[in-house]
Amino acid sequence: MTQWTSAVGASQLARQLTAQQPRPAGPGARKPPAYRALADGVRLLVLEGRVPVAARLPAERELALALSVSRTTVAAAYEALRSEGFLESRRGAGSWTAVPAGNPLPARGLEPLPPESLGAMIDLGCAALPAPEPWLTRAIQGALEELPPYAHTHGDYPAGIPALRQMLADRYTERGIPTMPEQIMVTTGAMGAMDAICHLFAGRGERVAVESPSYANILQLMREAGARLVPVAMEEGLGGWDLPRWRQVLRDAAPRLAYVVADFHNPTGALADDDQRRRLVDAARSAGTVLVVDETMSELHLDEGREMPRPVCSFDPAGSTVLTVGSASKAFWAGMRIGWVRASPEVIRSLVAARAYADLGTPVLEQLGVNWLMRTGGWERAVAVRRTQARENRDALVAAVRRELPEWEFAVPDGGLTLWVRTGGLSGSRLAEVGERVGVRVPSGPRFGVDGAFEGFVRLPFTVGGPVADEAAARLAAAARLVETGATTGTDAPRTFVA
Repeated sequence: MTQWTSAVGASQLARQLTAQQPRPAGPGARKPPAYRALADGVRLLVLEGRVPVAARLPAERELALALSVSRTTVAAAYEALRSEGFLESRRGAGSWTAVPAGNPLPARGLEPLPPESLGAMIDLGCAALPAPEPWLTRAIQGALEELPPYAHTHGDYPAGIPALRQMLADRYTERGIPTMPEQIMVTTGAMGAMDAICHLFAGRGERVAVESPSYANILQLMREAGARLVPVAMEEGLGGWDLPRWRQVLRDAAPRLAYVVADFHNPTGALADDDQRRRLVDAARSAGTVLVVDETMSELHLDEGREMPRPVCSFDPAGSTVLTVGSASKAFWAGMRIGWVRASPEVIRSLVAARAYADLGTPVLEQLGVNWLMRTGGWERAVAVRRTQARENRDALVAAVRRELPEWEFAVPDGGLTLWVRTGGLSGSRLAEVGERVGVRVPSGPRFGVDGAFEGFVRLPFTVGGPVADEAAARLAAAARLVETGATTGTDAPRTFVA
């Protein structure tokens, strides 16, 4: 019986391995043998989830040719991985990846840690804040008061309850984009919206243009849907979108879909200006590409006096080119799984029809809660609380990282929830691996790229502040020292930290 469930090609694995940065050598340390470096590279790909567990690896001869190394080097690396529990083999079936007994399976995305794990581990993997009370409680109380009429129905609203669709349409109209309720579909979070869009527009084998870097969970969702991702590099720092490059990619690759986060981009924090937005819509329209714009961070402008650009959909008011995705998860609370899509009525009807086979609708109570917040002014008050939390956390984290890790480089965004950090030549994958051992969970740069890009980066969210931010930076500095010296095994268990 075959033990592997997927396969990794030699050229694909070679690209991922080549993109990794070598481990810095400590003082007086010698360069590791080639087989050891290769084994370490494959192990990190498995631990990061970028090569799945139970994935068949290329034959020794194929990988040797792809890497331009000897077959003996690959054979020795495979043997080392087998002895460490990261590879299993059987004659006639090949070799496939594994994890040693007792090791947790690597996450393919960025799933948050269970709340009970947070006492000993500082979780910087999830860019989400606690609920802005008392507004969550008030929203649920208000929703319960309005629930009885809905309880007398079947409760299935594939496009969303009419009251919330009208509310969201009115809010777009107030922003200067005339919108009808028929242009809104309420979804189960932004991920639910993107899942529906991908299934309608980006079937297996379709090209999808994405920013590079981009939001890791969306990249993984598209991969699972079978899309062929076409990365378009972002400019350095907060420069954002290289429009000539976007126009060329859209023209030459002719992707069916393009996905962008124009408002406080995840992970870089960049904010597209009006000119970039207009030109991006024009390029997509000229290429016949559907442009999906993720607005989940749009209300999280953190600095006073920030004047926000016009929404991207204002440059395509009919919704024929731009599909806008919004959500309550970032601006309000991740546990409030309410998202939405704004598009043309024809697209919304198609999305609703396609959705019926996978997701009959979004929970009514949560929809009523969001509608109550928006109707009563509670939304604006709650978002103000969220902005204050994120701004204070950002400032504390920036100060702590600059103090503990002065060689790390980053540009401080004036909105959003994330800091995109260049790690001074250290491997982001190794920092993530060692960070788990010293009590801080951080996602490495390659999670946000395609085929192993951004090895020299990590993403730090504005989810901790005060003493916890100081401790998080101290633990990151400890992980960095261990990576620098090559002492990545046998570290102490993390101590419990209570904020």
